[in-house]
Amino acid sequence: MLKSLYIQNFALIDSLRIGFDPGFSVISGETGAGKSIILGALSLILGQRADVKQIKQDAERCVIEGVFDVSAYHLASFFEEMDWVYDGEECILRREIWSNGKSRAFVNDSPVYLNDLKGLGDRLIDIHSQHQNLSLNDNFFQLNVVDLLADTRKERADYGEAYAVYRASERALGDLREQSRKNREEEDYLRFQYSALEEMNLQPGEQAQLEEELEAVSHAEEIKTGLYAATALLSEEERSVESMLRTVADTLHNVQRFYPKLSELVSRVDSAFIELKDVREEIAGYFEEVEFDPGRRELLEERLSAIYDLQKKHSATTVEELITLRDEMGRKLENIDSLDERLQALEKETGEKRETMMARAEMLSVKRKKAIPRIEKELVERLAYLRMPNVKFQCEFKTKEMPDATGADTVQFLFSANKNVAPQPVSQIASGGEMSRLMLCIKSMIAGATSLPTIIFDEIDTGTSGEVADRVGAIMEEMGTRMQVIGITHLPQIASKGTAHFLVYKEDLGNIVTTKIKELTPEERIQEIARMLSGAEITEQAIENAKVMLNRN
Repeated sequence: MLKSLYIQNFALIDSLRIGFDPGFSVISGETGAGKSIILGALSLILGQRADVKQIKQDAERCVIEGVFDVSAYHLASFFEEMDWVYDGEECILRREIWSNGKSRAFVNDSPVYLNDLKGLGDRLIDIHSQHQNLSLNDNFFQLNVVDLLADTRKERADYGEAYAVYRASERALGDLREQSRKNREEEDYLRFQYSALEEMNLQPGEQAQLEEELEAVSHAEEIKTGLYAATALLSEEERSVESMLRTVADTLHNVQRFYPKLSELVSRVDSAFIELKDVREEIAGYFEEVEFDPGRRELLEERLSAIYDLQKKHSATTVEELITLRDEMGRKLENIDSLDERLQALEKETGEKRETMMARAEMLSVKRKKAIPRIEKELVERLAYLRMPNVKFQCEFKTKEMPDATGADTVQFLFSANKNVAPQPVSQIASGGEMSRLMLCIKSMIAGATSLPTIIFDEIDTGTSGEVADRVGAIMEEMGTRMQVIGITHLPQIASKGTAHFLVYKEDLGNIVTTKIKELTPEERIQEIARMLSGAEITEQAIENAKVMLNRN
């Protein structure tokens, strides 16, 4: 419940603080006095977006602060989810709006996001203004009314969970189908490319080996001639390297007998001779190995040409890159091959989740429809009390082609206030006054079903007068026994039923005009009710009528 509201530097308000009590409180005042300003300030701490134009002229900032008693409204889990301080008794909401456009929101002195503030505000106060009557034309609002009065919280939560799971599975299935479509479009080309790479049976390091061998085959004649010449120089000519080195070795061996210091040199020359013979033999081996083979050369050129073509086609520079690309294509083709199985599995899973969703949608629909006779009966009784004796009201249900987040049902309120007129959609038949009374009855039923801490009616009495207004006030008074109700009104019949009465007025301070509010004493209240009865000139008869109305209530 709202305990107090503090407003500073907002519109025409310099500074004011209002304390509210439980029950039914009324706020009255002349047109233009500033009742809507107070309501606007309250809306800011409930999460409405701010406008710097709302700041009082020449002020640097405006501050609105509301203190709420939350002891009976089980908000601990919400505060825990938001990671806010919660003492279980009192909650303070505050907004600060600066002339430079900055705005800050606080819950119990902790800064919060505006959307989070709105989430808390929706749990504390329902502000019903005249334009909200238009929501009666909205099928989504009508369905929410049915859900609140039928108490479908559990069924709707269960359905919402199943719907979210189904939609997630459906989206995943759609993505997989799209992937399958794209894969099928490129599968043939991918298989052609993969086959070309696979048939090559490429090996790491192959290109360098082939290029080296081709170079040798291409110059076989020059290689063979060079190797032959080298062999001849080493051993076959008359003064070959081997024969001369052998002569050097023999000579050193003879001298060594007389000069032992040469033993190391002798060993080195002997080693050189042996090494030279090995070199000659290896050269001879290479000579035999190297052959001019046009067929081999052609094979090497064809193999390398195929490798070069693949590298150019796939923008690769090495065989290793082609091998990596081939393996990636192979994995893609494996995925394509397994996609049908995955699709079948996901289609089955999605179908099962849809069946679960539809079953829960049916449970939700049954709960809604079961409550309809009671809702229609109670609403007709309440409207009859508000002097609509011939009223007819029906909730028309239809099944959606495809369920959405709210379930499989659409609901439309059908209404008629006259005997010979068949019920029609509210938006097509209800007048402004009828719409106000219908909404009041719905709000009073919702209030009893949901235990909302506070509801504020902003001139819901529009289009009513006399006995109807008196009964509107009685409904609001009765609601005040179960919750805090604040009514902004121009009608004395309603104002006289409040347990507390606040007057909004303007005060002229010479160079500025400010909006003020005060709680009326019993005597002041008589004067205000009389003013509302007779207008600017308060008559004795109006005063007597005011006393009668207040005493009666």
